[in-house]
Amino acid sequence: MKLYKSVPIMLFTLALAAGCVSNKKYTELQDTYAKLRERNQELSNKYQDSQRELSGSTSRVKSLEEQIASEKANVTALQDALNKCLNSSSQGNVNISKLVDEINSSNKYIKQLVNAKNKSDSLNMVLTNNLTRSLSKEELGDVDVQVLKGVVYISLADNMLYKSGSYEVSDKAGETLNKIAKIIKDYDTYDVLIEGNTDNVPIAQTNIRNNWDLSALRASSVVQVLQTKYAVDPKRLTAGGRGEFNPIADNTTAGGKAKNRRTQIIITPKLDQFMDLIGKAPEQSQK
Repeated sequence: MKLYKSVPIMLFTLALAAGCVSNKKYTELQDTYAKLRERNQELSNKYQDSQRELSGSTSRVKSLEEQIASEKANVTALQDALNKCLNSSSQGNVNISKLVDEINSSNKYIKQLVNAKNKSDSLNMVLTNNLTRSLSKEELGDVDVQVLKGVVYISLADNMLYKSGSYEVSDKAGETLNKIAKIIKDYDTYDVLIEGNTDNVPIAQTNIRNNWDLSALRASSVVQVLQTKYAVDPKRLTAGGRGEFNPIADNTTAGGKAKNRRTQIIITPKLDQFMDLIGKAPEQSQK
């Protein structure tokens, strides 16, 4: 990101060194500077998102590591107690047997914790691969798939989904929505929330009062297409709008506004289903 900050400064420095520049050249330099600032902001937002996801994963791993360390300490204490029993003629065989059972139980629990940690690390990869397996590279440019804490977020760009300035789903969105409908059907007992989001530019249409209306209408349009055209069970679907109040980028730039104009499909497993997914995560080799 330092490179993006230094390029516009270099451009202006070269222009000044060459003396006065034409209005056209000055305008081109301004445009280049504005584009680089916008790109720098996008990279900064991506970095912040990655840091938040990394922080959450690190916390979960740290918790499991603390449990593992605690259980290992417990095993050490039990082993010491067993050694004392073996060295003491007054200690009965019953107590020795009990300590051995406790040690074995603790070792088993440590193994379970290690497996849970490994499966937690691989769960996001399993879900993401399942969700994106049928999307082309071109579609992945307008479709962002993330798995956070067992919840699947599929974010769709508005220019891919809707006709310009409208909440009607465009014809070109049909193929992508068909593939997403198949993904939803794969997880046929999960709850599905379709959530509309806008930028902060007020809507200028007489039949739509504000961005709340626009975001809700867009979500409702996607829900109805999934139901009527792709046979997704409507009992699983919920349509909602968050207007301009859930931004993921800076609304002061064109690129930021484009990121904020999106529709999210949120697939949420119930607790028992989430545990099933953990059980299906591939085992990682033990060291």
